[in-house]
Formats: sequence, C-alpha cells, structure tokens
Amino acid sequence: MDANYKGTNKLIAGIVFGVITFWLFAQAMVNVVPAVQADLGISHGTLNIAISLTALFSGLFIVAAGGIADKIGRKKITYLGLILSVIGCLCLVFAQGSALLIIGRIIQGLSAACIMPATIALMKAYFEGKERQRALSYWSIGSWGGSGVCSFAGGAIATYLGWRWIFIFSIVFAILAMWLIKDTPESKVEGNGKFKFDFGGLAIFIVTMIALNVVITFGSDLGWTSPITIILAIVTIAGAIVFFKVEKGKDIALIDFSLFKNKPYAGATYSNFLLNAIAGTLVVANTYVQVGRGFTAFQSGMLSIGYLVVVLAMIRVGEKILQRVGAKVPMVWGAIITTVGVALMALTFLPGFLYTVAVFIGFVLFGLGLGIYATPSTDTSVSNAPSHKVGEAAGVYKMASSLGSAIGVAISATVYSSIAAVGSIELAASVGIIVNVIFGILSLLSILIMVPKDAGKPSDDQSKKTYQMPNKAAN
Repeated sequence: MDANYKGTNKLIAGIVFGVITFWLFAQAMVNVVPAVQADLGISHGTLNIAISLTALFSGLFIVAAGGIADKIGRKKITYLGLILSVIGCLCLVFAQGSALLIIGRIIQGLSAACIMPATIALMKAYFEGKERQRALSYWSIGSWGGSGVCSFAGGAIATYLGWRWIFIFSIVFAILAMWLIKDTPESKVEGNGKFKFDFGGLAIFIVTMIALNVVITFGSDLGWTSPITIILAIVTIAGAIVFFKVEKGKDIALIDFSLFKNKPYAGATYSNFLLNAIAGTLVVANTYVQVGRGFTAFQSGMLSIGYLVVVLAMIRVGEKILQRVGAKVPMVWGAIITTVGVALMALTFLPGFLYTVAVFIGFVLFGLGLGIYATPSTDTSVSNAPSHKVGEAAGVYKMASSLGSAIGVAISATVYSSIAAVGSIELAASVGIIVNVIFGILSLLSILIMVPKDAGKPSDDQSKKTYQMPNKAAN
C-alpha cells in the first residue's frame, strides 16, 4: 500500500459507480417482475428464486472475498467484481429463458461479494477521520441511496426501453468505475507466508445457508412437515452449530468470531442484517401495486421517488449527526422511522388514492430512516475493525446486508404467495409487509442493547476502544 497516497474524489466517484452497478442489477429486478415474467415465459416462483440468488450468493461469498482482498489486493478484487458484473449483465441481456437468467444472477451475486467489502476496505485504507466519514457517506449514497435510484430508474427504463436495458446501463457504469479507480495504488496487508484460505469453513457455510434458503423459500410448497423440509431444517441447525465450533478453533477461519467481542461492531452488524431484511417490503409492495392495483412498472417506481430523494439527502445529514452526537442516536431513530414507513405500506385495506398516498409516505419515511442510519452504522463497523482485518470485517458486515436481504425477501415472498394462494391478495400483502415491521423492531432492539451511547463520538479514541487481536495477517 502506498503510505503517501490520499484518497481522492475520483476514487470516491469510481467506488460509488461500482456500488450503483450492483444496485442496478439487484434492486431494479424487484420493479420489473411482471415484465420479465411475461418476456421470458417463466413462473413467478422461478423469478423469485432468480431475484434472491444474487443476494444469496453475495452473502455466501462476501466474507471470503473480503478476506482474500486483504491478502491479495483490495483494488484487484474490486476489479474482479466489476468484470463479473459485466459478464452477469450480459447473461441477462441475452437471456431467453430461465437458464441464462439464473446463471447471470449467480454471477452478479459473486460480483457483489467482491465489490462491496473491497470498496469499503479501500475507503478505510485511504481516508482518515472526518474524510473517511465523508467518503463512507458517499459509499452509502451509492449503496443505500443507489437502491432508491435504481428502483426508480429501473421502472422507467423497463417501461420505455425494455427491462434488458437496465443491465446495459449497468455494464456502462461498471466500465466507468474501472476507469475512475485505475490510478489508485493497490492496498493489501503485507504478509510473510503463503496465501491460505479456509475452504472447509466456506463449504460448511455454503451448505448451511443454501439449506436455510431452500427451507424458507420452498417450505410452503414442499410442506412444512414433509421429510425433505425437516431434513433441510436439521441440516441448517447442525451446520450452524458445526460451523461455529469448527471456526472458533482455527487460526485461519472464514469468519473470525472475535470480531463480535466488540459490542459497537456487533450491534452495527446485527442491526444491519435486520434492517436489510426489510428489503422484502420492496418485493411485496411493488408486486402488489402492479398485480393488485394495476400500476405499471414505471408507476410503481414513481411511488418510491420520495425514498430516492430523501435517502440521498439524509445520508450526509446522518454523517453530520454522527460527528456531533455519535452513532447510537441516528441509528436508533433511523430504525424507528424506517419501521414506521414500512408499517404504512401494510395498510392495504385503504381505498385506491389513500393507499397510494400511504405507500408514497411510507417510502419517504423508509428513505429518511435508512439515510440517517447508513453512515453511522457503516462507520461504526469500519472504525471498530483492525486494519489488517478490515476487508474481512467489512465482508461480515456486508454479508449481514446480503443475507438479511435474501432471507427477508424469501420470507416475505413466501408469506405473500402462500396467503395469496388461499386468500385475498390484500391480506397477503399486509401480512407479507408486517413480517418486515417485525424485522425493523428487532433491528431497533439490537441497537439499543448492543451499541453504547458513546460509540462514534468525536471524543472517542477508537484506536483504544477497538478490540485487540493477534496479527494473523502473515499466515
């Protein structure tokens, strides 16, 4: 790593474009479900699988990618992610059925696994203090704000150009991101030994997470008491126990559980998982207003325009609140406001115009809450990570995002489709969204319990508060 290099606005812009590339192919898909389904002639269930695959594969490999980035280079892994993004998008552009759609979504998940932790690690490596918080604010604009931009843009692009053009734009942004970060020096941990990786831990983790996702997604279709569902549930529980016990005893581990001994980091990560699980709201709400209320993809995108404007405006505000009063206050209020916004979208008994207003206001509050929460949460996780583990720590933090989103979408979509199959679509949408209200409440509780009052305050000497770990970077 070049010790004399200081992060530039060009680097920030490149990273933001890279993160937006992820959101173009991740978030935009939830707005174009009917269009993709009609064009490719695939079932709603298959499309739901394709939507959740990106978040699932991102969550499966993001910690591994973050750890590898620490050792072989954060810029290299960012570039790898952007190249995979282009390949994945090309698969979707040329898809004629479910095969290329699913392959493309898997590749895009691997792309996100590379991009997200590596770019956070670059921010930590080349920015300090308030400059790091400013850089992370722009990263959050690309990440949290990008979801709003791409939700709106995806609906407009799908309506007026066709849904495949979403991924053509994503390719353009990926190429632009590569150009903007090309002059950035490589950043990695200087080690003395050969590269080692915990392939055994990764294998256990993948089997466990896939079993969990299948249970959540297909439990209703298979039958909750069917032998297959029960076996998969046992695999999930046993896999989680084995993974935890095996990883705790390793010097080279996929997840270093000592990260969670630091309460601010743990609180930020847990709340991040739960607040991202609320992403299920977007799938249920967008599908419901199109199927149940007759909205076009563009109109459903317009409903979230308030989210887009507010989240972009509030992220820098969240940064300033962090710098004045610390991380806990904005994280708490962010979780509360987001949960209230989601609750408004569950009021499907309201007549046409009133429900449209409720959803619009709900999206505004959604954006307001996430905007306030984003930078304080990300900064809390990054500032409490040791420098030789920042990629891995960022990977765990972003794994929480990806797995939270995948599990939230799977649970919400399953609840929605299960109830819609036997009851009214309005009831299905309400219950599917209420599930996300519960996630929001749990996120708030994790912040209140885990994040101390003084976390992130200017007077904090974070270098003293950060937990101490043996330096295993040379292994």
